[in-house]
Amino acid sequence: MTRTTTRTVHLRAAGVSFVVELCDPLPRILHWGEDLGELTGSGLAALSLTAEAAVLNNAIDAPRQFTVWPTEADGWSGTPAHQGHRGGAATTPRVRLTGAEERPGELTVYLRDEGSGLDLALTYRLDASGILGVRTRMTRPTATDDGRQLGPHEAAPYDLTGSTTMLPLPGRAQEILDFTGKWCRERSPQRGRLAHGSHVREVRRGRPGQDAPHLLTVGVPGFGFRKGEVWALHVAWSGNQRWLAERLPEGAGAHSGVLGGGELLAPGEIRLAPGDTYTSPECLFAWSDEGLDGLADRFHDMIRSRPQHPATVRPLTLNTWEAVYFDHHQDRLLDLADLAVASGVERFVLDDGWFLGRRDDTAGLGDWTVDRTVWPEGLGPLADRVHGHGMQFGLWVEPEMVNLDSRMAREHPEWILGPSAGLGPSARHQYVVNLAHEDAFAYLLESLDALVTEYAIDYLKWDHNRDLHEAVHRAAHGADRPGVHAQTKALYRLIDVLKSRHPALEIESCASGGGRVDLGILERTDRVWASDCNDPVERQSIQRWTAQLLPPELIGSHVGAPRGHTTGRTTDASFRQITALFGHAGIEDDLTARTPEELAALTQWAALYKELRPLLHSGRVVRADLDDETTLLHGVVARDAASALYCWARTETSADGQSGRVRLPGLDPARTYRVRIRGEAGLPLLHQGSGPAWYTAALDGWVPFPGTILTRAGLPMPTLAPGQALLMEIDEVRFDRRGGAGHHA
Repeated sequence: MTRTTTRTVHLRAAGVSFVVELCDPLPRILHWGEDLGELTGSGLAALSLTAEAAVLNNAIDAPRQFTVWPTEADGWSGTPAHQGHRGGAATTPRVRLTGAEERPGELTVYLRDEGSGLDLALTYRLDASGILGVRTRMTRPTATDDGRQLGPHEAAPYDLTGSTTMLPLPGRAQEILDFTGKWCRERSPQRGRLAHGSHVREVRRGRPGQDAPHLLTVGVPGFGFRKGEVWALHVAWSGNQRWLAERLPEGAGAHSGVLGGGELLAPGEIRLAPGDTYTSPECLFAWSDEGLDGLADRFHDMIRSRPQHPATVRPLTLNTWEAVYFDHHQDRLLDLADLAVASGVERFVLDDGWFLGRRDDTAGLGDWTVDRTVWPEGLGPLADRVHGHGMQFGLWVEPEMVNLDSRMAREHPEWILGPSAGLGPSARHQYVVNLAHEDAFAYLLESLDALVTEYAIDYLKWDHNRDLHEAVHRAAHGADRPGVHAQTKALYRLIDVLKSRHPALEIESCASGGGRVDLGILERTDRVWASDCNDPVERQSIQRWTAQLLPPELIGSHVGAPRGHTTGRTTDASFRQITALFGHAGIEDDLTARTPEELAALTQWAALYKELRPLLHSGRVVRADLDDETTLLHGVVARDAASALYCWARTETSADGQSGRVRLPGLDPARTYRVRIRGEAGLPLLHQGSGPAWYTAALDGWVPFPGTILTRAGLPMPTLAPGQALLMEIDEVRFDRRGGAGHHA
C-alpha cells in the first residue's frame, strides 16, 4: 500500500466502466455505467471536470461532490455511508484518504475517520461479467497513528448502527423495480416512479424472506426485458438487509441519485472495541443497456464462473414431501424409489418425517436421529435401495430450528435464540437454535456429519421455516444482545465446515420455499427451492423473476400432482411438465398413485429434460416484452445463438382472439433457422379453431425461417387455452459451399 496523490483509476470489463478519482480529502466516483473506452489523461481530466457540480442557492458554499464515503461532512443530506457512536459521541464521521491499492480489475481505497477511530478499506471488484462487487472492512486500531496507546474514552466500544454502500445514478434513471411476495407467491414484481426522497426496503426477518427485494433495479422509463438502460443492486447476505434508491433535489454531486445497500444492524449488534473488525456483506451492482435480460446475463455469467458452481449435470430429482408427507412407511418408500428410477429419476430425496418423534410439525425438530419406531433398521434399507439403483440419496433437514417438544429443547433450553425474559410466539410450532452458541453448533455439526457419513448422503435439502423475531442471545440479568448477524455468520460456518468434511455433498437452500434466495447462501449451496408452490400458473411467474438473478440450473422446479397442493388448482400434465423444464427439474408427486399411462408420459418427459438440459443450463435466458400480460414467451438461447428452446404459455384468457406476431428474442437475424414443436410433454389445447399455418407444419417436423422473420417480423402464435404451454425448439440451418442446406447446429 502506498500513500496516493491525485490520480484516477478506471476499471473496465464487459462494456462497463467504473471510474474513481483518488484525491484529498476523499476519493470521488466519477462514473459507473457504460464503457467510456480508453480514456487518456485529457479525457480523464475532462471527466473530472464534469464531476464538479454547481454551487446552489441556500446551500453549502462549495461545489457538491459524490465521494466513495458520503457523509454530512461533504454536505450530503442523504443516507450516510456509516452511522454510529462511541458512548454517545463521535457521531459525525469526517473521513480522509490514507492510501489506495490497485490490482487487475480491483481497487481498494483506505480511509481513516479520526472521530470514531475507524480505519476503513473499501474494495471495488469489477469481474469479467461487468458486475461490480463492493465490500467494506472497518477496523478499530489499538493505537493512534503515532503509536500512542488509546486512552479510556478513545478505547470505548464504537457502536456501528449502519453501513451502506452507494453508487451514483444519473437523472434518466427514473423508474424503479423490486419485488415483494408471500409464501407460495415469491418474487412478485412491483414498479413505480423514483421520486425525490428515499425508496427504502428493510428486511427484518433474519433471512431475506418471501418478500425480499431480490434485485433492486432503477432504469429509464419504460425499460423492459429486452430494452432500456438499467442499474441494479443485489445484497449478497442471508440475514437482515437494507436496500435503497434515493434522489435529493440537490442531487448527488453531478449525479441525480444513488443506489445502495448493506446489512441492517440492530442497536448494539456491532460494537467495535480496539482490535475488532466488521466486514460488510458484498453488494453487487450491475448496469446494462439491454434491459432486464442484459442484467440477468451479467449475473448468470458471474455465477457460472465461480469455482464452486455445480460442474456436473443437474440430476432429475424426486422429493417425497407431496408424495407421502409425514406418512413414512419403509415398504411404501421403497416402492416409490423403484418407480422413480424406472421413470428416469436420478436423485431421490426423503423429506420431513424421518427423525425422532416427527409425526407432524409440532414435535421432533432438534433431534436429528432416525426414529426407530418408523424406521426399525434406520434409513439404511432405503439409502441402499436408492444407491443400488444408481440414484443419489438426499435427506431433508432443518438444523436451525427446534420444537419445544423435543429432547434437544428439554435438555438444552439455553440453546434457543430468544429473550431471557421468555420466548415469544412460535411459528410453525418452532423456535430458532442459537447457532452462535458453540455447544449447539458442535451438536448440529456432529449430528449432520454422522448422518451424511452413515448413509452416504449425496444431498441435503436444508430448510428454514420461520422468521427470526426477538433473535437475541440470552444473558444473565436480562443483558440480551442482538443475534442475527452472529446467527448468519454461524450458519455460513456450519455449512462450510460440513462441506469441508464432505466435499461432494450438495445442499439446497430452502426456506419455507423461496425465503432464502441470495448470493450469500449460494456461495456455499448448490441450488435454491424457488417456492413451495408447484402450481405451474404461479410457477411461471416465480421462475421468471427468480431467473432475473439466478441461472436456471440453480432453481429447483418440480412437476407436482394434477391438483396443486398449495392452490387446489387442477392443471394439465403438459403445462406442469413444460414449466418444470426451465430449471433444475424434478418431481414432487406420489408415483404410486399414477396410472401406467401417466408414468409413461412422465418417463418421456424425463428423457426430454436430460436431452435438453445441456442447453437449458448453459444458455442465455431470454424473455419477450408482450402487451398481453396473460401470455408469456421465455426461453434459453445457446451462447453462440445456434439453438434455442422457447416456452409459449398462457395463464388466463384475454380479450384478443388472435395472439398476433411475436418476436423470438436472442436469435441472430443474419442466420437461417428451423423451428419445430416438441410434443414429448404433450401438446396444448388451443382457444381457437386451428393454429397458424406454420404451427400446423411444425407439428410434423422442421420448418425453415430466415432469422429476420423470427427476430423482426415475428411468428403469429397460436392462441392457447388458459393453463396451457407450448414448447418450441430452434436450430440453425447451415449451408454447404454449393448453397444447399447442410448439417444443422
